[in-house]
Amino acid sequence: MSTAETTHDEGITTLAKQGGITFVGNVVKGAFGFAIVMLMTRFVSPSIYGLFVLATSVILFTQVFANLGLPLAIDYFVPQYLDTGEHGKATGVIVQVTAVVLVASSIVAFALAAGSRTIGDLFQEPSMRVALLYLSVTIPMLAIYRVVLTSAYSIKQLQYRVLMRDIVRPLVRFGVTAGLLLASLGLLALIIGYVVGLFVAITVGAVAFVSRARARGLLTSDIELVSVRPLVTYSLPLAMTSVVFVLMGQVDYFVVGYFLDANDVGIYRVGYMLGSGLMIIFNSLSPVFKPLIAETQDDTELVERRFRVAARWIAGLTLPIAIVLSLGTSSYLAVLYTPQYAEANLVVVLLCGAFLFNVTVGGPNGSLLQGMGYSRIVFANTLVLFGANFLVSMALVPVVGIEGAAIGSATALVLVGGLTLGEVYVIDGIQPFTRDFARVVGAGIPATIAGVPIVVVLESALLIVGLLPVVVVGVYLGSLVVTDAFTEEDARMLREFSPALERWLPMG
Repeated sequence: MSTAETTHDEGITTLAKQGGITFVGNVVKGAFGFAIVMLMTRFVSPSIYGLFVLATSVILFTQVFANLGLPLAIDYFVPQYLDTGEHGKATGVIVQVTAVVLVASSIVAFALAAGSRTIGDLFQEPSMRVALLYLSVTIPMLAIYRVVLTSAYSIKQLQYRVLMRDIVRPLVRFGVTAGLLLASLGLLALIIGYVVGLFVAITVGAVAFVSRARARGLLTSDIELVSVRPLVTYSLPLAMTSVVFVLMGQVDYFVVGYFLDANDVGIYRVGYMLGSGLMIIFNSLSPVFKPLIAETQDDTELVERRFRVAARWIAGLTLPIAIVLSLGTSSYLAVLYTPQYAEANLVVVLLCGAFLFNVTVGGPNGSLLQGMGYSRIVFANTLVLFGANFLVSMALVPVVGIEGAAIGSATALVLVGGLTLGEVYVIDGIQPFTRDFARVVGAGIPATIAGVPIVVVLESALLIVGLLPVVVVGVYLGSLVVTDAFTEEDARMLREFSPALERWLPMG
Protein backbone atom coordinates (compact mmCIF):
# COMPACT_ATOMS: atom_id res chain seq x y z
CA MET A 1 0.00 0.00 0.00
CA SER A 2 1.21 3.52 -0.76
CA THR A 3 2.63 5.57 2.08
CA ALA A 4 0.03 7.85 3.67
CA GLU A 5 0.63 11.31 4.98
CA THR A 6 0.34 11.32 8.74
CA THR A 7 -0.79 14.91 8.95
CA HIS A 8 -4.30 15.77 7.86
CA ASP A 9 -4.23 18.77 5.53
CA GLU A 10 -7.47 20.70 5.30
CA GLY A 11 -6.13 22.21 2.07
CA ILE A 12 -6.49 18.80 0.39
CA THR A 13 -10.13 18.72 1.50
CA THR A 14 -10.68 22.21 0.09
CA LEU A 15 -8.90 21.28 -3.14
CA ALA A 16 -11.13 18.24 -3.56
CA LYS A 17 -14.38 19.97 -2.66
CA GLN A 18 -13.87 23.13 -4.69
CA GLY A 19 -12.10 21.25 -7.48
CA GLY A 20 -15.07 18.91 -7.71
CA ILE A 21 -17.42 21.86 -7.98
CA THR A 22 -15.40 23.43 -10.77
CA PHE A 23 -15.05 20.07 -12.54
CA VAL A 24 -18.81 19.70 -12.74
CA GLY A 25 -18.98 23.25 -14.01
CA ASN A 26 -16.29 22.60 -16.61
CA VAL A 27 -18.12 19.52 -17.84
CA VAL A 28 -21.32 21.53 -18.22
CA LYS A 29 -19.46 24.41 -19.87
CA GLY A 30 -17.60 22.01 -22.15
CA ALA A 31 -20.82 20.31 -23.19
CA PHE A 32 -22.43 23.65 -24.01
CA GLY A 33 -19.25 24.77 -25.75
CA PHE A 34 -19.25 21.76 -28.03
CA ALA A 35 -23.00 22.16 -28.58
CA ILE A 36 -22.58 25.82 -29.56
CA VAL A 37 -19.79 25.01 -32.02
CA MET A 38 -21.80 22.11 -33.45
CA LEU A 39 -24.73 24.50 -33.86
CA MET A 40 -22.64 27.16 -35.57
CA THR A 41 -20.83 24.76 -37.89
CA ARG A 42 -24.15 23.40 -39.12
CA PHE A 43 -25.91 26.73 -39.70
CA VAL A 44 -23.05 28.84 -41.07
CA SER A 45 -20.19 28.07 -43.44
CA PRO A 46 -16.61 27.49 -42.19
CA SER A 47 -15.70 30.91 -43.62
CA ILE A 48 -18.36 32.73 -41.55
CA TYR A 49 -17.46 30.73 -38.46
CA GLY A 50 -13.77 31.44 -39.08
CA LEU A 51 -14.50 35.16 -39.41
CA PHE A 52 -16.27 35.10 -36.03
CA VAL A 53 -13.30 33.24 -34.48
CA LEU A 54 -10.90 35.87 -35.84
CA ALA A 55 -13.03 38.74 -34.48
CA THR A 56 -13.39 37.22 -31.01
CA SER A 57 -9.66 36.44 -30.98
CA VAL A 58 -8.96 40.15 -31.49
CA ILE A 59 -11.38 40.97 -28.65
CA LEU A 60 -9.83 38.47 -26.25
CA PHE A 61 -6.35 39.76 -27.01
CA THR A 62 -7.33 43.43 -26.69
CA GLN A 63 -9.20 43.01 -23.41
CA VAL A 64 -6.00 41.89 -21.68
CA PHE A 65 -4.65 45.44 -22.11
CA ALA A 66 -7.94 46.73 -20.79
CA ASN A 67 -7.83 45.02 -17.39
CA LEU A 68 -4.09 45.63 -16.85
CA GLY A 69 -3.80 42.25 -15.14
CA LEU A 70 -5.24 43.74 -11.94
CA PRO A 71 -8.01 41.12 -11.46
CA LEU A 72 -5.19 38.63 -10.84
CA ALA A 73 -4.24 40.60 -7.72
CA ILE A 74 -7.62 39.88 -6.16
CA ASP A 75 -7.16 36.16 -5.58
CA TYR A 76 -3.61 36.78 -4.33
CA PHE A 77 -4.09 39.63 -1.85
CA VAL A 78 -7.70 39.13 -0.70
CA PRO A 79 -7.06 35.62 0.79
CA GLN A 80 -4.11 37.02 2.73
CA TYR A 81 -6.10 39.97 4.12
CA LEU A 82 -9.01 37.71 5.05
CA ASP A 83 -6.63 35.32 6.79
CA THR A 84 -5.37 38.19 8.98
CA GLY A 85 -8.88 39.54 9.60
CA GLU A 86 -8.34 42.76 7.61
CA HIS A 87 -11.72 42.71 5.85
CA GLY A 88 -11.65 46.42 5.05
CA LYS A 89 -8.43 46.02 3.07
CA ALA A 90 -9.80 42.95 1.29
CA THR A 91 -12.83 44.98 0.23
CA GLY A 92 -10.56 47.86 -0.76
CA VAL A 93 -8.61 45.64 -3.14
CA ILE A 94 -11.78 44.57 -4.94
CA VAL A 95 -13.17 48.11 -5.16
CA GLN A 96 -9.90 49.64 -6.37
CA VAL A 97 -9.37 46.97 -9.02
CA THR A 98 -12.95 47.30 -10.27
CA ALA A 99 -12.72 51.09 -10.67
CA VAL A 100 -9.41 51.00 -12.53
CA VAL A 101 -10.28 48.23 -14.98
CA LEU A 102 -13.67 49.77 -15.78
CA VAL A 103 -12.08 53.06 -16.86
CA ALA A 104 -9.17 51.45 -18.71
CA SER A 105 -11.35 48.94 -20.55
CA SER A 106 -13.76 51.63 -21.76
CA ILE A 107 -10.86 53.56 -23.30
CA VAL A 108 -9.56 50.43 -25.03
CA ALA A 109 -13.04 49.62 -26.36
CA PHE A 110 -13.33 53.02 -28.04
CA ALA A 111 -9.84 52.64 -29.53
CA LEU A 112 -10.69 49.23 -30.97
CA ALA A 113 -13.93 50.48 -32.52
CA ALA A 114 -12.02 53.34 -34.15
CA GLY A 115 -9.43 50.97 -35.60
CA SER A 116 -11.79 48.22 -36.73
CA ARG A 117 -11.45 49.06 -40.43
CA THR A 118 -7.65 48.85 -40.28
CA ILE A 119 -7.79 45.44 -38.60
CA GLY A 120 -10.24 44.15 -41.21
CA ASP A 121 -7.92 45.31 -43.99
CA LEU A 122 -4.96 43.58 -42.33
CA PHE A 123 -6.68 40.20 -42.50
CA GLN A 124 -8.27 41.04 -45.87
CA GLU A 125 -11.69 40.44 -44.33
CA PRO A 126 -13.84 43.61 -44.71
CA SER A 127 -16.69 42.04 -42.73
CA MET A 128 -14.48 42.00 -39.64
CA ARG A 129 -15.11 45.74 -39.24
CA VAL A 130 -18.80 45.15 -38.52
CA ALA A 131 -18.05 42.25 -36.19
CA LEU A 132 -15.47 44.27 -34.21
CA LEU A 133 -17.76 47.31 -33.93
CA TYR A 134 -20.46 45.21 -32.27
CA LEU A 135 -18.06 43.13 -30.18
CA SER A 136 -16.09 46.13 -28.85
CA VAL A 137 -18.78 46.62 -26.18
CA THR A 138 -17.70 43.34 -24.62
CA ILE A 139 -14.25 44.65 -23.64
CA PRO A 140 -15.41 46.48 -20.45
CA MET A 141 -17.86 43.64 -19.89
CA LEU A 142 -15.03 41.09 -20.00
CA ALA A 143 -12.99 43.20 -17.57
CA ILE A 144 -15.79 43.17 -14.97
CA TYR A 145 -16.36 39.49 -15.72
CA ARG A 146 -12.73 38.77 -14.71
CA VAL A 147 -13.15 40.81 -11.52
CA VAL A 148 -16.21 38.85 -10.45
CA LEU A 149 -14.54 35.51 -11.23
CA THR A 150 -11.32 36.23 -9.32
CA SER A 151 -13.34 37.63 -6.42
CA ALA A 152 -15.11 34.27 -6.18
CA TYR A 153 -11.73 32.50 -6.32
CA SER A 154 -10.43 34.67 -3.49
CA ILE A 155 -13.02 33.39 -1.02
CA LYS A 156 -12.84 29.84 -2.43
CA GLN A 157 -16.52 29.87 -3.38
CA LEU A 158 -16.12 28.35 -6.82
CA GLN A 159 -19.78 27.44 -7.09
CA TYR A 160 -20.33 31.04 -8.20
CA ARG A 161 -17.78 30.58 -10.96
CA VAL A 162 -19.70 27.46 -12.00
CA LEU A 163 -23.00 29.32 -11.93
CA MET A 164 -21.70 32.34 -13.80
CA ARG A 165 -19.14 30.97 -16.24
CA ASP A 166 -20.17 27.36 -16.75
CA ILE A 167 -23.95 27.39 -16.61
CA VAL A 168 -25.53 30.80 -17.13
CA ARG A 169 -23.22 32.19 -19.81
CA PRO A 170 -23.15 29.16 -22.18
CA LEU A 171 -26.84 28.38 -21.59
CA VAL A 172 -27.98 31.89 -22.45
CA ARG A 173 -25.54 32.14 -25.34
CA PHE A 174 -26.70 28.83 -26.80
CA GLY A 175 -30.37 29.75 -26.54
CA VAL A 176 -29.99 33.21 -28.06
CA THR A 177 -27.65 32.02 -30.82
CA ALA A 178 -29.89 29.08 -31.76
CA GLY A 179 -32.96 31.30 -31.98
CA LEU A 180 -31.25 33.89 -34.14
CA LEU A 181 -29.64 31.28 -36.41
CA LEU A 182 -33.07 29.80 -37.01
CA ALA A 183 -34.09 33.33 -38.03
CA SER A 184 -31.25 33.23 -40.60
CA LEU A 185 -29.24 36.10 -39.09
CA GLY A 186 -25.90 34.36 -39.77
CA LEU A 187 -22.87 36.21 -38.38
CA LEU A 188 -25.09 38.65 -36.47
CA ALA A 189 -26.63 35.72 -34.58
CA LEU A 190 -23.20 34.60 -33.38
CA ILE A 191 -22.32 38.13 -32.23
CA ILE A 192 -25.57 38.85 -30.40
CA GLY A 193 -25.50 35.45 -28.68
CA TYR A 194 -21.94 36.15 -27.46
CA VAL A 195 -22.82 39.61 -26.08
CA VAL A 196 -26.10 38.67 -24.40
CA GLY A 197 -24.62 35.55 -22.78
CA LEU A 198 -21.78 37.59 -21.28
CA PHE A 199 -24.09 40.33 -19.97
CA VAL A 200 -26.46 37.92 -18.22
CA ALA A 201 -23.55 35.95 -16.71
CA ILE A 202 -22.02 39.09 -15.19
CA THR A 203 -25.34 40.13 -13.67
CA VAL A 204 -26.06 36.74 -12.11
CA GLY A 205 -22.48 36.22 -10.93
CA ALA A 206 -22.21 39.66 -9.32
CA VAL A 207 -25.48 39.27 -7.41
CA ALA A 208 -24.49 35.79 -6.16
CA PHE A 209 -20.99 36.88 -5.09
CA VAL A 210 -22.15 40.01 -3.26
CA SER A 211 -24.72 38.06 -1.25
CA ARG A 212 -22.17 35.44 -0.18
CA ALA A 213 -19.38 37.95 0.44
CA ARG A 214 -21.58 39.98 2.79
CA ALA A 215 -22.48 36.83 4.70
CA ARG A 216 -18.76 36.27 5.32
CA GLY A 217 -18.12 39.86 6.41
CA LEU A 218 -16.57 40.93 3.13
CA LEU A 219 -17.93 44.11 1.52
CA THR A 220 -19.69 45.03 4.78
CA SER A 221 -16.66 46.54 6.52
CA ASP A 222 -15.57 50.11 5.93
CA ILE A 223 -13.49 50.23 2.78
CA GLU A 224 -9.82 50.60 3.56
CA LEU A 225 -7.86 51.56 0.48
CA VAL A 226 -4.55 49.78 0.16
CA SER A 227 -1.30 50.91 -1.39
CA VAL A 228 -1.47 50.64 -5.14
CA ARG A 229 2.20 49.78 -5.47
CA PRO A 230 1.99 46.15 -4.21
CA LEU A 231 -1.03 45.55 -6.45
CA VAL A 232 0.79 46.87 -9.50
CA THR A 233 4.09 45.21 -8.59
CA TYR A 234 2.38 41.83 -8.42
CA SER A 235 -0.06 42.36 -11.29
CA LEU A 236 2.09 44.09 -13.90
CA PRO A 237 4.27 41.07 -14.71
CA LEU A 238 1.15 38.91 -14.79
CA ALA A 239 -0.56 41.51 -17.00
CA MET A 240 2.28 41.21 -19.46
CA THR A 241 2.07 37.46 -18.98
CA SER A 242 -1.63 37.57 -19.81
CA VAL A 243 -0.96 39.65 -22.92
CA VAL A 244 1.55 37.13 -24.16
CA PHE A 245 -0.49 34.14 -22.99
CA VAL A 246 -3.70 35.30 -24.63
CA LEU A 247 -1.80 36.23 -27.77
CA MET A 248 -0.27 32.77 -27.65
CA GLY A 249 -3.75 31.29 -27.43
CA GLN A 250 -4.94 33.36 -30.39
CA VAL A 251 -1.73 33.55 -32.44
CA ASP A 252 -2.57 30.34 -34.25
CA TYR A 253 -5.77 31.91 -35.57
CA PHE A 254 -3.96 35.12 -36.50
CA VAL A 255 -1.22 33.27 -38.39
CA VAL A 256 -3.65 30.91 -40.13
CA GLY A 257 -5.92 33.83 -41.00
CA TYR A 258 -3.01 35.86 -42.36
CA PHE A 259 -1.47 33.17 -44.57
CA LEU A 260 -4.61 31.19 -45.41
CA ASP A 261 -8.27 32.24 -45.14
CA ALA A 262 -11.25 32.30 -42.77
CA ASN A 263 -12.31 28.83 -43.91
CA ASP A 264 -9.04 27.36 -42.60
CA VAL A 265 -9.38 29.35 -39.37
CA GLY A 266 -12.76 27.73 -38.75
CA ILE A 267 -11.42 24.22 -39.37
CA TYR A 268 -8.36 24.78 -37.18
CA ARG A 269 -10.53 26.21 -34.40
CA VAL A 270 -12.58 23.00 -34.27
CA GLY A 271 -9.44 20.88 -34.01
CA TYR A 272 -7.91 23.13 -31.36
CA MET A 273 -11.10 23.07 -29.32
CA LEU A 274 -11.23 19.28 -29.33
CA GLY A 275 -7.55 18.93 -28.40
CA SER A 276 -7.70 21.53 -25.65
CA GLY A 277 -10.49 19.52 -24.01
CA LEU A 278 -7.64 17.96 -22.01
CA MET A 279 -7.46 21.17 -19.98
CA ILE A 280 -10.73 20.39 -18.20
CA ILE A 281 -9.13 18.73 -15.15
CA PHE A 282 -6.36 21.29 -14.76
CA ASN A 283 -8.83 24.16 -15.16
CA SER A 284 -10.97 22.59 -12.42
CA LEU A 285 -8.21 22.46 -9.81
CA SER A 286 -6.10 25.48 -10.77
CA PRO A 287 -8.43 28.27 -9.49
CA VAL A 288 -8.44 26.92 -5.94
CA PHE A 289 -4.85 25.58 -6.07
CA LYS A 290 -3.29 29.04 -6.42
CA PRO A 291 -4.90 30.62 -3.29
CA LEU A 292 -4.16 27.43 -1.33
CA ILE A 293 -0.49 27.88 -2.16
CA ALA A 294 -0.57 31.67 -1.56
CA GLU A 295 -1.88 31.30 2.00
CA THR A 296 0.84 28.77 2.98
CA GLN A 297 3.72 29.90 0.75
CA ASP A 298 6.22 29.97 3.64
CA ASP A 299 5.66 26.29 4.50
CA THR A 300 7.61 24.52 1.74
CA GLU A 301 6.82 21.03 3.02
CA LEU A 302 3.07 21.69 3.00
CA VAL A 303 3.28 23.38 -0.40
CA GLU A 304 5.06 20.34 -1.86
CA ARG A 305 2.51 17.95 -0.38
CA ARG A 306 -0.37 19.91 -1.89
CA PHE A 307 1.49 20.24 -5.18
CA ARG A 308 2.10 16.50 -5.48
CA VAL A 309 -1.53 15.65 -4.78
CA ALA A 310 -2.70 18.15 -7.41
CA ALA A 311 -0.16 16.88 -9.97
CA ARG A 312 -1.21 13.24 -9.46
CA TRP A 313 -4.90 14.01 -9.82
CA ILE A 314 -4.37 16.14 -12.90
CA ALA A 315 -2.25 13.42 -14.50
CA GLY A 316 -4.58 10.59 -13.52
CA LEU A 317 -7.76 12.22 -14.75
CA THR A 318 -6.29 13.77 -17.90
CA LEU A 319 -4.42 10.76 -19.28
CA PRO A 320 -7.47 8.62 -20.23
CA ILE A 321 -9.07 11.63 -21.94
CA ALA A 322 -5.90 12.11 -23.99
CA ILE A 323 -5.83 8.44 -24.99
CA VAL A 324 -9.48 8.46 -26.10
CA LEU A 325 -9.19 11.67 -28.13
CA SER A 326 -5.89 10.67 -29.75
CA LEU A 327 -7.10 7.25 -30.84
CA GLY A 328 -10.60 8.28 -31.92
CA THR A 329 -9.91 11.69 -33.46
CA SER A 330 -11.44 10.95 -36.88
CA SER A 331 -14.59 9.48 -35.39
CA TYR A 332 -15.14 12.35 -32.95
CA LEU A 333 -14.68 14.96 -35.67
CA ALA A 334 -17.12 13.09 -37.92
CA VAL A 335 -19.79 12.68 -35.24
CA LEU A 336 -19.55 16.01 -33.46
CA TYR A 337 -19.02 18.17 -36.55
CA THR A 338 -19.61 17.93 -40.28
CA PRO A 339 -17.23 15.82 -42.45
CA GLN A 340 -15.55 18.93 -43.87
CA TYR A 341 -13.82 19.43 -40.51
CA ALA A 342 -11.96 16.10 -40.84
CA GLU A 343 -8.97 18.11 -42.06
CA ALA A 344 -8.28 18.88 -38.40
CA ASN A 345 -7.46 15.22 -37.62
CA LEU A 346 -3.69 15.63 -37.22
CA VAL A 347 -4.19 18.93 -35.39
CA VAL A 348 -6.11 17.15 -32.62
CA VAL A 349 -3.53 14.38 -32.24
CA LEU A 350 -0.61 16.81 -31.99
CA LEU A 351 -2.37 19.03 -29.47
CA CYS A 352 -3.51 16.10 -27.31
CA GLY A 353 0.07 14.98 -26.78
CA ALA A 354 1.30 18.51 -26.06
CA PHE A 355 -1.52 19.45 -23.68
CA LEU A 356 -1.11 16.16 -21.81
CA PHE A 357 2.56 16.84 -21.20
CA ASN A 358 1.98 20.48 -20.27
CA VAL A 359 -0.82 20.00 -17.74
CA THR A 360 0.80 16.89 -16.24
CA VAL A 361 4.33 18.24 -15.87
CA GLY A 362 4.15 22.00 -16.29
CA GLY A 363 0.55 22.96 -15.54
CA PRO A 364 0.56 22.80 -11.72
CA ASN A 365 3.98 24.43 -11.69
CA GLY A 366 2.63 27.59 -13.34
CA SER A 367 -0.06 27.96 -10.69
CA LEU A 368 2.51 27.11 -8.02
CA LEU A 369 4.83 29.85 -9.25
CA GLN A 370 1.98 32.38 -9.16
CA GLY A 371 0.89 31.29 -5.70
CA MET A 372 4.46 31.58 -4.39
CA GLY A 373 4.66 35.13 -5.76
CA TYR A 374 7.10 34.49 -8.63
CA SER A 375 5.13 36.54 -11.13
CA ARG A 376 8.20 37.70 -13.06
CA ILE A 377 9.26 34.11 -13.72
CA VAL A 378 5.75 33.32 -14.97
CA PHE A 379 6.04 36.28 -17.34
CA ALA A 380 9.41 35.07 -18.66
CA ASN A 381 8.00 31.58 -19.23
CA THR A 382 5.07 32.98 -21.13
CA LEU A 383 7.41 34.93 -23.39
CA VAL A 384 9.13 31.65 -24.21
CA LEU A 385 5.74 30.05 -24.82
CA PHE A 386 4.65 32.76 -27.22
CA GLY A 387 8.00 33.10 -28.98
CA ALA A 388 8.33 29.41 -29.73
CA ASN A 389 4.72 29.13 -30.92
CA PHE A 390 4.90 32.23 -33.11
CA LEU A 391 8.23 31.44 -34.78
CA VAL A 392 7.42 27.80 -35.52
CA SER A 393 3.90 28.63 -36.76
CA MET A 394 5.14 31.45 -39.00
CA ALA A 395 7.71 29.09 -40.51
CA LEU A 396 5.42 26.09 -41.04
CA VAL A 397 1.90 27.39 -41.79
CA PRO A 398 2.82 28.66 -45.29
CA VAL A 399 4.42 25.27 -46.00
CA VAL A 400 2.15 22.63 -44.43
CA GLY A 401 -1.04 24.59 -43.64
CA ILE A 402 -2.99 24.33 -40.39
CA GLU A 403 -0.83 21.44 -39.16
CA GLY A 404 2.02 23.94 -38.96
CA ALA A 405 0.09 25.96 -36.39
CA ALA A 406 -0.54 22.80 -34.38
CA ILE A 407 3.17 21.93 -34.42
CA GLY A 408 3.94 25.46 -33.23
CA SER A 409 1.55 25.19 -30.29
CA ALA A 410 2.75 21.69 -29.41
CA THR A 411 6.39 22.75 -29.44
CA ALA A 412 5.70 25.71 -27.16
CA LEU A 413 3.60 23.70 -24.69
CA VAL A 414 6.22 20.99 -24.31
CA LEU A 415 9.04 23.52 -23.99
CA VAL A 416 7.43 25.65 -21.31
CA GLY A 417 6.20 22.58 -19.41
CA GLY A 418 9.76 21.34 -19.04
CA LEU A 419 10.99 24.82 -18.19
CA THR A 420 8.55 25.37 -15.31
CA LEU A 421 9.29 21.91 -13.95
CA GLY A 422 12.98 22.78 -13.70
CA GLU A 423 12.35 26.23 -12.19
CA VAL A 424 10.17 24.94 -9.36
CA TYR A 425 12.80 22.36 -8.49
CA VAL A 426 15.74 24.80 -8.61
CA ILE A 427 13.99 27.53 -6.58
CA ASP A 428 12.28 25.49 -3.85
CA GLY A 429 13.41 21.89 -4.40
CA ILE A 430 9.84 20.85 -5.25
CA GLN A 431 9.06 18.20 -7.86
CA PRO A 432 6.02 15.97 -8.52
CA PHE A 433 7.72 12.65 -9.31
CA THR A 434 6.98 9.91 -6.80
CA ARG A 435 6.27 6.19 -7.06
CA ASP A 436 2.56 6.93 -6.83
CA PHE A 437 2.85 9.42 -9.71
CA ALA A 438 4.66 6.81 -11.85
CA ARG A 439 1.89 4.26 -11.24
CA VAL A 440 -0.73 6.73 -12.43
CA VAL A 441 1.17 7.47 -15.64
CA GLY A 442 2.11 3.82 -16.24
CA ALA A 443 -1.55 2.76 -16.18
CA GLY A 444 -1.96 4.57 -19.48
CA ILE A 445 0.10 1.97 -21.38
CA PRO A 446 -2.32 -0.98 -21.12
CA ALA A 447 -5.25 1.42 -21.62
CA THR A 448 -3.77 2.59 -24.93
CA ILE A 449 -3.05 -0.99 -26.06
CA ALA A 450 -6.66 -1.96 -25.27
CA GLY A 451 -8.07 1.01 -27.20
CA VAL A 452 -6.21 0.42 -30.47
CA PRO A 453 -8.27 -2.63 -31.62
CA ILE A 454 -11.50 -0.66 -31.13
CA VAL A 455 -10.38 1.94 -33.65
CA VAL A 456 -8.84 -0.55 -36.08
CA VAL A 457 -11.59 -3.17 -36.13
CA LEU A 458 -14.78 -1.11 -35.88
CA GLU A 459 -15.90 0.80 -38.96
CA SER A 460 -18.81 2.76 -37.48
CA ALA A 461 -17.78 6.15 -36.10
CA LEU A 462 -20.74 6.11 -33.72
CA LEU A 463 -19.68 2.75 -32.26
CA ILE A 464 -16.11 3.96 -31.81
CA VAL A 465 -17.28 7.14 -30.07
CA GLY A 466 -19.44 5.12 -27.69
CA LEU A 467 -17.21 2.11 -27.01
CA LEU A 468 -13.70 3.59 -26.98
CA PRO A 469 -14.09 5.60 -23.72
CA VAL A 470 -15.61 2.59 -21.95
CA VAL A 471 -12.72 0.29 -22.87
CA VAL A 472 -9.94 2.81 -22.24
CA VAL A 473 -11.29 4.05 -18.89
CA GLY A 474 -12.14 0.51 -17.76
CA VAL A 475 -8.65 -0.84 -18.48
CA TYR A 476 -7.06 2.27 -16.99
CA LEU A 477 -8.94 1.91 -13.70
CA GLY A 478 -8.15 -1.80 -13.64
CA SER A 479 -4.46 -1.05 -14.05
CA LEU A 480 -4.59 1.42 -11.14
CA VAL A 481 -6.15 -1.27 -8.94
CA VAL A 482 -3.60 -3.93 -9.94
CA THR A 483 -0.65 -1.61 -9.26
CA ASP A 484 -2.14 -0.42 -5.93
CA ALA A 485 -1.94 3.19 -7.12
CA PHE A 486 -4.52 4.68 -4.73
CA THR A 487 -3.33 6.59 -1.65
CA GLU A 488 -4.80 7.95 1.56
CA GLU A 489 -4.98 11.41 -0.08
CA ASP A 490 -7.10 9.87 -2.84
CA ALA A 491 -9.48 8.45 -0.24
CA ARG A 492 -9.70 11.79 1.53
CA MET A 493 -10.44 13.64 -1.70
CA LEU A 494 -13.04 11.09 -2.80
CA ARG A 495 -14.71 11.40 0.60
CA GLU A 496 -15.56 15.00 -0.34
CA PHE A 497 -17.43 13.77 -3.41
CA SER A 498 -19.17 10.76 -1.87
CA PRO A 499 -18.51 8.45 1.10
CA ALA A 500 -19.69 5.59 -1.12
CA LEU A 501 -16.86 6.26 -3.56
CA GLU A 502 -14.36 6.12 -0.73
CA ARG A 503 -15.69 2.73 0.44
CA TRP A 504 -15.33 1.31 -3.07
CA LEU A 505 -11.75 2.56 -3.40
CA PRO A 506 -9.34 -0.41 -3.24
CA MET A 507 -6.61 0.37 -0.71
CA GLY A 508 -3.71 -2.05 -0.20
